Amino acid sequence: MLTAKQLSDIKELQQICEKGEPFELKLNWDMLQSREENEVNDFFHYEDGKLVGFLGLYGFGNKVEVCGMVAPDYRRRGIFTQLYRNAHNVLKERGIQHILLNTPSISTSGKAFLQSIPCSYSFSEHQMKWGNMDLSYQEDVVLRPSTSDDFETEVQLDVQCFHFEEKDARDYNERIKRDNTDQFYIIESKEMPVGKMRVSHTDGEAWIYGFAIFPEYQGKGIGRKALTNTILREQIEGFPIFLEVEAKNAHALKLYESCGFKAYHSQDYYQTEV
Repeated sequence: MLTAKQLSDIKELQQICEKGEPFELKLNWDMLQSREENEVNDFFHYEDGKLVGFLGLYGFGNKVEVCGMVAPDYRRRGIFTQLYRNAHNVLKERGIQHILLNTPSISTSGKAFLQSIPCSYSFSEHQMKWGNMDLSYQEDVVLRPSTSDDFETEVQLDVQCFHFEEKDARDYNERIKRDNTDQFYIIESKEMPVGKMRVSHTDGEAWIYGFAIFPEYQGKGIGRKALTNTILREQIEGFPIFLEVEAKNAHALKLYESCGFKAYHSQDYYQTEV
């Protein structure tokens, strides 16, 4: 687990790296704040007691995402390269085969590093923020807190909607629910569990993750109604609302835009082998 000082140092370094830049780094703060004990996922480079380089590993089922940063005044000194080598060795020991490297689409330093290693472009992802739009509560779709009885439903949603291997889906769901303050919901239609959603509150913001509807229930308006009800709840509580979506997922992108979300940043993902 990360200490309070480490989390504070990461936040300070992120602010330094983003200052004056028209992008945000995707550091998955919900995961940073709930790291597993005795598992190395974070790599630090300090100079004179100051954090100037950081790299984090983020496991999502059968894939691991990598994102990091180096303070502007310390770049081109091999710091990130060494952090990446250390992380690469850890992933190799774990038997991980595929990793995704993440960088803001317009980050010149991020793209420069990617050109120095063997990797290939995989996909892009939009970060979206909800703007004011008149929405009405939909009574025929219910979001209720998930319980231990819903575990198999959540696993199958990850398998069918996010293409997890079943073992990876089980491991992932067990991990994200340990020491996690996020809110996990089951989406019901006609009293049947048809989907799920996770809401994370970080730094005064609400982020929607893991939003999925079983394939056989898609195209019936259930997802839109569930999203609408979530937006209204978070709005009442005073949270600005965010989510992420793959740029190539035209159906989801259209749904989010129709509910009032607008893209404001994008991230590019590059795949490489361990």
